[in-house]
Amino acid sequence: MGTVALAVTDGMLHFELSVAHEVFGAAPAGVPVPWYDVAVCGPDAVRVGRFLLEPDGGLDRLRYADTVIVPGWADVDVDPPAGLVDAVRAAHEAGARVASLCTGAFVLAAAGLLDGKRATTHWAHTEVLAERYPKVTVDPDVLYVDNGSVLTSAGKAAAMDLCLHLVRLDHGSGIANTVARRLVVPPHRAGGQAQFVAAPVPARDDHPLSALLPWIVERLDRPLTVEDLARRARMSSRHLGRHFRAATGTTPLQWLLTQRIRRAQELLESTDDSIDAIAAATGMGTATTLRRHFNRTLGVPPDTYRRTFR
Repeated sequence: MGTVALAVTDGMLHFELSVAHEVFGAAPAGVPVPWYDVAVCGPDAVRVGRFLLEPDGGLDRLRYADTVIVPGWADVDVDPPAGLVDAVRAAHEAGARVASLCTGAFVLAAAGLLDGKRATTHWAHTEVLAERYPKVTVDPDVLYVDNGSVLTSAGKAAAMDLCLHLVRLDHGSGIANTVARRLVVPPHRAGGQAQFVAAPVPARDDHPLSALLPWIVERLDRPLTVEDLARRARMSSRHLGRHFRAATGTTPLQWLLTQRIRRAQELLESTDDSIDAIAAATGMGTATTLRRHFNRTLGVPPDTYRRTFR
């Protein structure tokens, strides 16, 4: 996690590049962990939008980074430079975690890093990505997709969601929350964790779910059924399911399970509560149930997660 390389060439988008540099470039005051060593890697002089950059080194430095960030590619109708594609592929083969922001996914796809994987990009270009790279499963509804060593984000502000997600993976929720507060952004946007929630929840006050979702989150320790949620929302279970699918891309019960898992993560990171106590606090009932769902969702058991992120 120590070295972050920002891969740049002519034709990159400056917003996504700036987001990544802001998140990884400087540790917030009071953060008690070693921060990232950031390098901008590219040709001698790079035109990014209206700005001229002087990179710290060439694209060959990508292979020595722990994490490589590929910002948005401005013109998706033009193939990204072969030198950039080759350097990103070589970095991944050397063991780097590679993440694209917005249309940077076209660079990863050209490098073959998305073949057989689920990925996303700016919604305006998802159809083009899917047509050009049929081996990629393109999901147009998510904020980002985490495939472990390869990650992709949707457009513009979703770059911040993915960058904070990387900080959360590396340093835990507490540090990621501190970074988010410094940047005056929410540490979690509804739908921000693509492996859990498939699409952003509408923020309009008049949306049918705007009052229901906070009500659910405040009652995660209680047994809740679809009928309970429908009754609270004053609609039929079928009608509720349609609203959930449209707003989150998933079912009410799957969304509820997502929130329970997320709460369990927070408690594992920030408390010494037993697994049984956390199971009760998150509505899982028993430690066995919590372990089963937690392991199936995150790929690790709660005890391992706690040892990693405490």
